[in-house]
Formats: sequence, C-alpha cells, structure tokens
Amino acid sequence: MKGIYEILRTKRDGGELSPEEIRWLIAGVVSGEIPEYQTSAFLMASVIRGLSIAETTALTEAMRDSGDSWDLSDIAPVVDKHSTGGVGDKVTLVLAPLVAAAGGRVGMMSGRGLGHTGGTLDKLAAIPGFRTDLDKDRVRKALVEVGAALFAQTDTVAPADRTLYALRDVTATVESLSLIVASILSKKLASGTTGIVFDIKTGNGAFLKTIDQSRALGRALVDTSRAAGRQASGRITDMSRPLGRAVGNALEAEESVRVLRNE
Repeated sequence: MKGIYEILRTKRDGGELSPEEIRWLIAGVVSGEIPEYQTSAFLMASVIRGLSIAETTALTEAMRDSGDSWDLSDIAPVVDKHSTGGVGDKVTLVLAPLVAAAGGRVGMMSGRGLGHTGGTLDKLAAIPGFRTDLDKDRVRKALVEVGAALFAQTDTVAPADRTLYALRDVTATVESLSLIVASILSKKLASGTTGIVFDIKTGNGAFLKTIDQSRALGRALVDTSRAAGRQASGRITDMSRPLGRAVGNALEAEESVRVLRNE
C-alpha cells in the first residue's frame, strides 16, 4: 500500500488510484491520521486531474462506509428522487406523497439550500412541528406505515462527507463534478434506497447554468450509481423560470399542499 505522499504524487501526475488506496485515504481522513493540508492537496489534485468513474465510485463507497449504512432491503424497493435545485423547486413536496399514495415507497435523505436555492429541509422546516431528525427505525416505520419519509442526514451517516465538504468550501474545490457526485451519492447509498431518480436542473434559476454542465453531472451521477449497484436514471429539466407561483420556503410548502388538495 502506498503512503499518503505516494498517493498524492500519483494523483498529481495524472495517475489512477486503486479502490484500496482510496479506502485507506478516506479512513485516514476520518480518523484524523491524515492532516487537513494533505487532504486538501488530494482534493485539489482531484479537481485539476479529474477522477475516473472507477475512482469516483471507490470514493463514493469509501465515504458511504465511513459511517452507518442502513439496510432497508426487507421493505424494498425504496426510491429516492434527488434534485440539483432551483428557484421555486418544490417537486419533492408533491411527488413523495403522490408516489406513496400510489403504493410506492419514497425515502429521501434531503439537504439544506445551496446558493440561492432553498433545500427540501428548509421548506419542511417552515411547517410547524415537522420533524426531519429521524433515525433508521423512525424512517423504516414511516416507510412501512405511510410510504414516504423525508429526513436529514444523521451524524453517523457518511461522516467523511462532512469533513471533505468543509475543506472543499475553503480550498476552491466545491465545483468538481466527481467530488459533487461522491458527496451526494455517499449519503444516498448509506440511507438504504435501492433506486434513485436524478432531476438535473439547468438554466438561469438553477445551480448549473448550462446544458453541458447539467448533462455532465447527470451522466456522472447515473454512471456512478449504477457502478455502485443501484438502479438509477436522470432527467434534465428547465429552470429558466420558477416552478409554480410561489418562491420562498413557507410559501412553497403552502403551495404544495394546495396542489395535493387539487385546489
């Protein structure tokens, strides 16, 4: 096994890291044995040289395995829908109960806002008394009894992602597609979902502004999900104008309820 210096040199020179090297690296990051300055060097080398699908898959799985992984196979299929976000994007709030009403099971480990877009958790937080801090048992119960569960990442799920993201935020490495994919999918895979549908927003109201960026991210998300053993598909949807008539977390939650009531 190479040491951290050899791993950094390999990536710096454009070489490809093995899954074993990536697992060793992430284990060292989580344990603190690899200092932040060397982790930051790995992130920058990954941005400049890029990561192959094999490396991205290995990184995703290593980040997933850095904490708890939930097993929901006994109530499968459990499907997740992930949106890259946009102004007024409230699809999750409508889609999850509709799928549950049709007999499906939707489990979504959701996140906060990114940039100018409100995240699903932000919208749910606008509903008085709505809880998203659910553990595995509560999520399982909701999926069995209701058919849908929307919940936040727990402290024990993919802890490597929190460490890496904090460094990415201060080292100008946030925009790397491979690192974005690993960050998203490590949490999705750990939450026990068996299939994922990606809604890749594009346009001036989205996080990704161009169709080429959206296609690249969508392909990387789908390819990496499938390489990790999950069923996955993606759709690129237009975000050149807000979805619906309401913008703002509380207003979007209210509009979603009206849609479900067919008002």
